[in-house]
Amino acid sequence: MTRERFEELVSDALDEIPPELTAMMDNVVVLVEDDAPADDPDLLGLYDGIPLTERTLAWTGLPDRITIFRNPTLAICETEEDVVDEVAITVVHEIAHHFGIDDDALHDLGWD
Repeated sequence: MTRERFEELVSDALDEIPPELTAMMDNVVVLVEDDAPADDPDLLGLYDGIPLTERTLAWTGLPDRITIFRNPTLAICETEEDVVDEVAITVVHEIAHHFGIDDDALHDLGWD
């Protein structure tokens, strides 16, 4: 799958997030990279920032980053439909981190 098509799928997944939630997202950018960091090459997505639940009034940081990794996602998917589903799950997972929801809570909610 081309990078352009993968980026479209990430954009489509973002469009599926309820407007009430996207309106609450603050100072966050979503990026696509081909490869995950060398120390975790199977990583599908990464949230890098200060969750909204941990920000103080004094917070004036750079934008938080959500990165979705194309090659590791493609490696675990057999069909384009699998990629669509996995991208959607990964986008929701990383946005949840932006809202302060940790991996344990996501697991309890069935998002792992």
